[in-house]
Amino acid sequence: MRMAILLGLFAFNAALAQTPQPQVLREHIHFPPGAIWTQDISSTTPASNSATMTSASIGWGTGGAGGTAFQLDFSMHLLYTSWDGYSFASLVKNSGYYTTDCESGYPFPLPPEGTAGAVEGVADYTSCGGGDCHMSVVLGNTLYESYQTSVDSSGLHSTCIMKWHLNLIYPPEGRGEGCTSTDAAGFPIGTMLFSPDDVFAAAQVSNGDLGHALRFTMPNDRMRAAAYVHPASHNGAPSSSNANAIPYGARLRLKTTFAGGKSVTTFSSNESVRVMLRTLQKYGMFLSDGGDIPLIADDGMFSTKSWDDLSVDSHALFGIALGDFDVMPLGTVIHYDNSEPQAECVRNHFGEDVVFSDGYNW
Repeated sequence: MRMAILLGLFAFNAALAQTPQPQVLREHIHFPPGAIWTQDISSTTPASNSATMTSASIGWGTGGAGGTAFQLDFSMHLLYTSWDGYSFASLVKNSGYYTTDCESGYPFPLPPEGTAGAVEGVADYTSCGGGDCHMSVVLGNTLYESYQTSVDSSGLHSTCIMKWHLNLIYPPEGRGEGCTSTDAAGFPIGTMLFSPDDVFAAAQVSNGDLGHALRFTMPNDRMRAAAYVHPASHNGAPSSSNANAIPYGARLRLKTTFAGGKSVTTFSSNESVRVMLRTLQKYGMFLSDGGDIPLIADDGMFSTKSWDDLSVDSHALFGIALGDFDVMPLGTVIHYDNSEPQAECVRNHFGEDVVFSDGYNW
């Protein structure tokens, strides 16, 4: 029976390549209260050398000498199996599959292609052209994620797949010290994305926010080399030799006044933009990967609302610079260099399910 379902899923034809249908307006998924992604940091005292770190990194600014603008990237999708059913696909490991860091041996849930499912950067399950091709799928209390993804009749091709248990508070090192995920920092991507539906729902509440930290990137040469801090458990290719540069895993918070002395209310009259600003001031954002477009959002392909409905485009936060953020206390800076032989993932769970001590059991 399962094989029949799987074969049916991959019988691609013109009927499947239809225009995506809007889903029921939804709110965003969350880890439990107390998980680091949902912690309110609005009153946290910044790191004593916060300004030194932002000056050393100059990751982005208003343009020109300040770096690339604080732009929004709308290329990802957060998918839900509850929207329109799903089928399971077998894993086909790509060359270079991270066997220690990533999972194997379990099927991956796929919503129907085109109507409720797609790979990052494209509107279906085909290759996204050599990019990261992320996929994030929610099934009940589990977030499934895949990196360098495509789907064909043989199954789901991936360089890394994994599960995140959404009813669990993970320890500081996440899935294990030195372990990557579909994100270079070892993070769960889906729980830091936000869709137009998420923003719209928050905008209906007085002083609403998204309820969780966001995900951001910087160019590799602006991030501290051979280092990360928790909750990151890994880094990508950071290459700045400046010892004060911001490391992977750092959490930044938007200042009360920013963009030349503006506040949330004076920066924009658009309540959707204000939702994002309040979120950055209350929960901040985590440095997750290398990239030239800082802030990562869901493209809204499967949302009821669109970004156009909210009058939000990729330039909605232009005018904000890296210096408008405070860096939160880093904690212990962990040395990690992918090129070193001892750089390997040390998993902190037994088998497929997570077993922790020190209060992190679930």
